[in-house]
Amino acid sequence: MKGNKKIRFIFPVVAMYVPLLLFAPKAIAGSFGAEIFCTMRDGGNEHESSWQAAYSYIKKQKGGIFKTSPKQAAGQIIETVVRERDKFSYCVKFLDQLHPDRKLQLENDRQEKRRKKEELLQEKENEEYSKETFDRYSY
Repeated sequence: MKGNKKIRFIFPVVAMYVPLLLFAPKAIAGSFGAEIFCTMRDGGNEHESSWQAAYSYIKKQKGGIFKTSPKQAAGQIIETVVRERDKFSYCVKFLDQLHPDRKLQLENDRQEKRRKKEELLQEKENEEYSKETFDRYSY
């Protein structure tokens, strides 16, 4: 009977602290990642360097089996800035760069692919032309 009472007492205590142990590092990493991003941006650094610093910190702190995607890290930073609006009021203007306009981004990707295809075609044409023109034994 006494062993059964101990289990009844220990189980709720463990059930309360296990989620804290699992999810606290994620929350802390997102919060400090937002602090890194916002401080660097406010200091005059460019978006890319600030983002890479914050993202690498969030990835390093989270650990675990699954890696944090860039989209998840950006979401954590945005969530922290919105939740702690008083603390990060200077950072709101930088948040749009974490989730850029998707239509514009897709169009830029398409243009880049077209440009690469055109370059490849042009290289092939130049290669064929050089073989035909500079063949020693062609008359």
